[in-house]
Amino acid sequence: MSNEVLLMKPNEIEKVKSHYMKFKVNRSAPGVVFAAKLVDTTITIYKSGKVMFQGTGSAREASLWCTTPIKPATSVGKGDVLPPNFSSLSVLGSDETGTGDYFGPITVAACFVSSEQVALVKELGVKDSKMLTDDVMRKMAPDLMATLAHSVLVLKNEKYNDIQSRGWSQGKIKALMHNQALKHVLKKMGSEKPTYILIDQFAERGIYYNHIKTEKEIIRENVLFSTKAEQLHVSVAAASIIARYAFLKEMDRLTEKANTTIPKGASSKVDEIAAKIYLKHGEEFLKSITKWHFANTQKVIKLINKKRF
Repeated sequence: MSNEVLLMKPNEIEKVKSHYMKFKVNRSAPGVVFAAKLVDTTITIYKSGKVMFQGTGSAREASLWCTTPIKPATSVGKGDVLPPNFSSLSVLGSDETGTGDYFGPITVAACFVSSEQVALVKELGVKDSKMLTDDVMRKMAPDLMATLAHSVLVLKNEKYNDIQSRGWSQGKIKALMHNQALKHVLKKMGSEKPTYILIDQFAERGIYYNHIKTEKEIIRENVLFSTKAEQLHVSVAAASIIARYAFLKEMDRLTEKANTTIPKGASSKVDEIAAKIYLKHGEEFLKSITKWHFANTQKVIKLINKKRF
């Protein structure tokens, strides 16, 4: 979708409102003070004085107003439209890891970075965790955890297998963990509130909230969802690093427990190591350190039966 964002003065904004008043629509999104919808363009005015034009007619409508365009912050991922200059705001972000690994836990972390801390966090080297090695994240995470309000949850394999066997999807598990981690950080922050909350999107908004609809306390206020959220705000990038650090620590524990190096991922190499662990320690032991419902389990059994490893 084409976007144009303009920075406008109060008197100019009033003219925009007047111009589009007959096309006005109700919008409850965070920071929105006015919204209108044409056939091919949506106009959104934010408290910050930014006016966003979205749709195939965005360039046409934006050209009616003599101001300088600003590139929106939403060009990276898919999801909610984020306010311009989002990366410099005070944001509570959350992310998870371990969901695709046969061995080890799912870990979820939430982390708050105030606008005053953004520069500091960047100086610490925080960026998209996919651009960092595990060794680098092991070194960075303790400093981040000592500096920033955060929460990290580790769902070990025994508990994961139990609730998964009772019909909980991985999406539901992740949603509950994100909501819990966010609650923990908000309580630590006390009276201080984030301008926004950004969740690295793994499900559409409606699906996410349906997963947690029975929870007593559901975090909804100023919540935004976007894919590639680590690139949109350092709070999510920091949360990702902390989540990865917790995942790696648990993998270290499992390596010691199994007396063999536990591999990451879900590849054929993982199947071979799992088969060896099965033969050495038994089925129940292997189950206690893996996500048992993964297809890897059946592959491991076939390897054992055929002795192809």
